[in-house]
Amino acid sequence: MSNKKLLVVGELNIDLILNQIQGFPEIGAEKIAENMDFTLGSSSAILASNIAALGVPTSFCGLLGQDNFGDFILKELRGKNVDTRFISRSEHYKTGITVVMNYDQDRANITYCGAMSVLSIEHVPWENISTFSHLHFSNYFLQPGMQPYITELFKKAKEAGLSTSLDLQVDPQDKWDFDYKNCLPFVDVFLPNENELLELTGKKDLKDAIEAIKNHTNILALKLGDKGGRVVSSSEDITIKPYLNNTYKDAIGAGDSFNAGFLKQFLSGASLRECLDYANLTGSLSTTAAGGTGAFSNEKEIKSKIQQIVNKKL
Repeated sequence: MSNKKLLVVGELNIDLILNQIQGFPEIGAEKIAENMDFTLGSSSAILASNIAALGVPTSFCGLLGQDNFGDFILKELRGKNVDTRFISRSEHYKTGITVVMNYDQDRANITYCGAMSVLSIEHVPWENISTFSHLHFSNYFLQPGMQPYITELFKKAKEAGLSTSLDLQVDPQDKWDFDYKNCLPFVDVFLPNENELLELTGKKDLKDAIEAIKNHTNILALKLGDKGGRVVSSSEDITIKPYLNNTYKDAIGAGDSFNAGFLKQFLSGASLRECLDYANLTGSLSTTAAGGTGAFSNEKEIKSKIQQIVNKKL
């Protein structure tokens, strides 16, 4: 088990996942889904749950409503040994939920943000920050309460001696208003996918997007979907093909599982190549079970599953 302690700050919500849907939604019409799963959702919580299952001591800072969804999320996180003492409960806002409609390897999401929208920098346990080694933040665009303070969040963490990481995620309003030039210098590992990087930089070509942002990043860990992953730093540029498996269920949380694998290795002092290779493995593993956390039980079983699914002995 790693001796590095991780603090995840971010959104919390339930995922209601619909599979095998008979057609696309239409106003005034009803469609049937053949399968449904009700799971822990949110980029932040999926990463926290999975990296804790991988053996990294993990605490979570977030905001929930005083409702059954909030109770479910706390139970799921605690079941994966995530420390939840820094999760607050709101009397005024409900716990968030995302309805996920899966279509082959793509999906349509509808999210009610609820309590996550008012999480702010004041909720972060600054009085305990020195007990952690690393701070991770996910899903910037769904958390307006944190947006004005995002650079300050990472700057304060760095000043306290922590390493840091960020997964920006998608902007539902498609404005991509994020001051990456001022914020990313305080982020050790930036973890976008290819489309997010293109949208953020306003470029149409990945090469141009990397060129536009690389002078502002420390480590760019890029998720490339079925093309694998790529890591770019001041001294290295590494691309590794994905690990494909024959037991695909859905891609929900695959990017967050990629993050979990990358950060586990990063916190252990591994090389960037080793970080990226393991990130590809955990991203692939995630797709073998419904939802973002179903494939992650504990470190021993995860190693066994990876060996069976992708024929990779760890």
